[in-house]
Amino acid sequence: MPYTFSPAWRGLTMVVVPPTITALLGRDWRGSENVPRHGGLIIAANHISEADPLAISYYLWKCGRYPVFLAKSTLFGSGFVGRVMRGTGQIPVRRDTAGAATSLTEAADALTAGQCLVIYPEGTCTRDPNLWPMTGQTGAARLALATGSPVIPLASWGAHELLPYRKGEQDGLAGTLKPGFHPLPRKKMHVIAGPAVDLSGYQGQPLTADTLHAATTDIMHAIAGLVGELRQQQPPAQLYDHHKAVEQRRSSSA
Repeated sequence: MPYTFSPAWRGLTMVVVPPTITALLGRDWRGSENVPRHGGLIIAANHISEADPLAISYYLWKCGRYPVFLAKSTLFGSGFVGRVMRGTGQIPVRRDTAGAATSLTEAADALTAGQCLVIYPEGTCTRDPNLWPMTGQTGAARLALATGSPVIPLASWGAHELLPYRKGEQDGLAGTLKPGFHPLPRKKMHVIAGPAVDLSGYQGQPLTADTLHAATTDIMHAIAGLVGELRQQQPPAQLYDHHKAVEQRRSSSA
């Protein structure tokens, strides 16, 4: 089924969302020259807050691209939010095995149609106690290698001060954040896009687990480097692996 969207719904969001973001957040935007203005592309971003998709959307609109997110399927219900998600051409992520394959097929169709696809490779807001990017899932790498679409790494910083992730860690930087919504004083949203990740070494190879994990590692380290540039800090050499951390906690408590 070909990818479709409603220009009317997209037009509505472009009228409503930018003033809201401008009211809530100041802007420090860099690297817009790295975002192609035409053709299918993948934006691979870090995820630190449930508020950062709106700021990233505004950044991409200013770059001349309308963002299409791979978003939780629970957002596509029968209410107003669900109508907006479907009307603007967002793509639901279904967690079961068969549903996940359908989501990737729909995402590939969107890329073929020349859309700007935004993926959070971590799959959720980071659980790293200091809010660095975690290790990633392989969907972005799989789509890039299957379709030949460029992967533009994008980093954001600041939305965690506006709306800390409610399931965040209780130590490190995450542990210092006060839960809730904090519009005052007005926060600044920092966003930077980098050059396309060089995945040429993986082109033409079978899409094995090893290939996809290696390509995903390259993508995540490109994102982490940009986060470090925004924070003016050196990112960790080894990214936080949430699954390993959970297993270690279970072993310690057993």
